[in-house]
Amino acid sequence: MACPVLTLAEQLISRPSLSPNDEGCQQIMIERLEAIGFHVEQMNFGDTQNFWACRKGRSEGPTLAFAGHTDVVPAGDESQWRQPPFSPTIENGFLYGRGAADMKGSLAAMVVAAERFVAANPHHTGRLAFLITSDEEASAVNGTVKVVEALAARQEKIEYCLVGEPSSTERVGDVVKNGRRGSLTANLTVFGTQGHVAYPHLADNPVHRSAAFIQELVGVEWDRGNEFFPATSMQIANIKAGTGSNNVIPGDLFVQFNFRYSTELTHEQIVAKVQAMLERHQLRYRIDWNLSGKPFLTPRGKLVDAVSTAVEYYAGIRPELLTNGGTSDGRFIAQLGTQVVELGPVNATIHKVNECVNAADLQLLSRMYQKIMEQLLA
Repeated sequence: MACPVLTLAEQLISRPSLSPNDEGCQQIMIERLEAIGFHVEQMNFGDTQNFWACRKGRSEGPTLAFAGHTDVVPAGDESQWRQPPFSPTIENGFLYGRGAADMKGSLAAMVVAAERFVAANPHHTGRLAFLITSDEEASAVNGTVKVVEALAARQEKIEYCLVGEPSSTERVGDVVKNGRRGSLTANLTVFGTQGHVAYPHLADNPVHRSAAFIQELVGVEWDRGNEFFPATSMQIANIKAGTGSNNVIPGDLFVQFNFRYSTELTHEQIVAKVQAMLERHQLRYRIDWNLSGKPFLTPRGKLVDAVSTAVEYYAGIRPELLTNGGTSDGRFIAQLGTQVVELGPVNATIHKVNECVNAADLQLLSRMYQKIMEQLLA
């Protein structure tokens, strides 16, 4: 007998939904959800398809939302794949295909979990919801953030949200992400005066002038982290100056650096400290800041407890709560005051050639999702 989770995952993987294109993935999900009583709103913005689906229970109660994305990153050199990346294949117990782990497998597990939950609990309390986008892997401008803004404008409340990002490391459920660091990028240009290297007194080298500032920037201890977050990290990502000639002093220096910061800091504090350093070093500069995500943390409570219980019930392990890794769309949903966690399959092959996921893990994950629904809404 075919496994409904794997069947749906294969249907989604077969659609080449390169971000921000959806290629019909959401319509497959929408039809399944409408069939079990969900009211679906398509909330498209620009080139991005999104939907918000909600099923009301028999009585008042919290809203539990499952969030995810149908878009995937490019496959790269398809000749390096064991099978074509958009032709899902099960081999030695693993499901291969672009998006298998990130995150069409999770989407399939969510939908099947909802079908099973509603069949067993047709008169559940509260609301069960889905927030799905086709723009998470690329710019993330017209996706979850826009849907969250629209929901906030009409005062929608989401108490709990589970994002299906691949959080696990060795086996499904061993790691649950209960927060993420913030991400803040600075694009700094330091201005000097271009000139001939043989006549330095007629020029002003911005590389030399900035050296002390850069050294101080690298040496700052921003914080020491806390129980859930490591210390804030600052990394210089790009640096550029000069014309390529060995006899020209550059006229300006470009430095791009990124902060991955904890809840011990705000982005305003980081900006103020950096700009104070620039002024102290008496640099002529322009700096542009890009805040791509604020940090969020979901402490132990009803959602974390429900997720931990579900993992322990089906996997026999207590998950580790971590906040490492990059950003996710959970950062937008958390701005609603929502408790947010991430639970998904093993992330060892995400964005790689021959992306795959253990087929049995997807079935296990779907059961975990269903048990989380039962604990919070049944």
